[in-house]
Amino acid sequence: MTAQPTGIATPPSSSTDLLDLVTRFSTEMGAMTDPDALSERVIQELCRAGAATHGALYLLDREHECYRRAGTVGPLAKSGLPAVLPLTHPIPHHLSATPRTASGAELVSPASLKELAEAGQAAMATMQAERSLPHVSRGRLIAFSLLGAPLHPERDQGSMTSFLCALAQTATNALDASMLLDDLHRSHLLMKRTDRLKSLETIAGGFAHEIRNPLTSIKTFIQLAPERKDDPDFIREFSRIVLDDVYRIERLIEEILDYARYMEPKLTEEDVNDIVSSCLYFIEVKADSRGIKIEKELASDLPRVMLDRQQIKQVFLNLFLNALDAMSEQGGTLRVRTRTLIKPGGKQWVQIETEDTGHGIQDVNLEHIFDPFFTTKHESGEHEGTGLGLTIVHQIIQEHQGEIEVRSTVGVGTTFLVNLPAVPS
Repeated sequence: MTAQPTGIATPPSSSTDLLDLVTRFSTEMGAMTDPDALSERVIQELCRAGAATHGALYLLDREHECYRRAGTVGPLAKSGLPAVLPLTHPIPHHLSATPRTASGAELVSPASLKELAEAGQAAMATMQAERSLPHVSRGRLIAFSLLGAPLHPERDQGSMTSFLCALAQTATNALDASMLLDDLHRSHLLMKRTDRLKSLETIAGGFAHEIRNPLTSIKTFIQLAPERKDDPDFIREFSRIVLDDVYRIERLIEEILDYARYMEPKLTEEDVNDIVSSCLYFIEVKADSRGIKIEKELASDLPRVMLDRQQIKQVFLNLFLNALDAMSEQGGTLRVRTRTLIKPGGKQWVQIETEDTGHGIQDVNLEHIFDPFFTTKHESGEHEGTGLGLTIVHQIIQEHQGEIEVRSTVGVGTTFLVNLPAVPS
């Protein structure tokens, strides 16, 4: 008697057992989204139901135009079944061409192997696979399962065939949904990359415009230096201008690289108050030297947030330093508040408010505040604004599924509101 391989349980026998198995299987499939994990679970259940010695599920890989082995049962499947089968392989080619039943699943029994081409028969024999189950959705073979010899050939093959077809159709629906979800995720990433390419096109044009003046001054200095080398006033003044322009170009390049370097947030559960306090501590000396007072009101019962700590620190530091710059001439007050928001549906958000008493932003400029290379800072030299800081801030908040809003009144000040979704309690 053939020994039952490890992992193959005794198949259900009664109608009640079969119904319970299908119900449980359907529930499990509905909760799984990863195609590979789903494939493993499907082939395990099919082998169990069919009492197969071994088995494998091959999943359609549209990118590489092949079927790849996504799940196996039994050591023979891992060693004897190829990892990849081309679309033109006799087995998937036959399963794609075979008419489907009303349920969309068609079982190829040993008797019908005669219909396969000679190469297909040799392939099935080499793999020691006696049954194949196609997983067809919307007229396309999205996957197929190969099962080894049944451990209990004396069982009613008719009822076993019907049962396997029912399980195969349930698996097909789950695999199709999982692949559609995967396609949606890929499309979303592609759209994000496309948006970034469009932004980089804008940035490239802005960069060319921004460095034209610094390059002109550097070029002029190089041209005049040989004949004015004995003029100390000229050398001293022009050297200062050129050095400031070199600093500006360096900063532009650094910020463009920061923006262009796509970084998926590495999310961890964090206390926003802790990050805000850390950033305020960092700017205290600079604020004090400019006569700027810092006030903070941090909610004690603030829910935690899933975020990338370093990226969010970059956001807060940018907003805080911008506020200091807006008050650098006359001093003022920087107020930072955190609070909990309850949005429609009862979902909790964390809001971080940054308010300054600076010169404010004109209404005509507010709608462009997050545009690449848009700046309201016009100081010359090293501290001139590059216009990329708030663009990067906006990008980071979007990557965190959050929101950012700006309100400003000329002569009164500016307020930035950052909203981040909280971890459900």
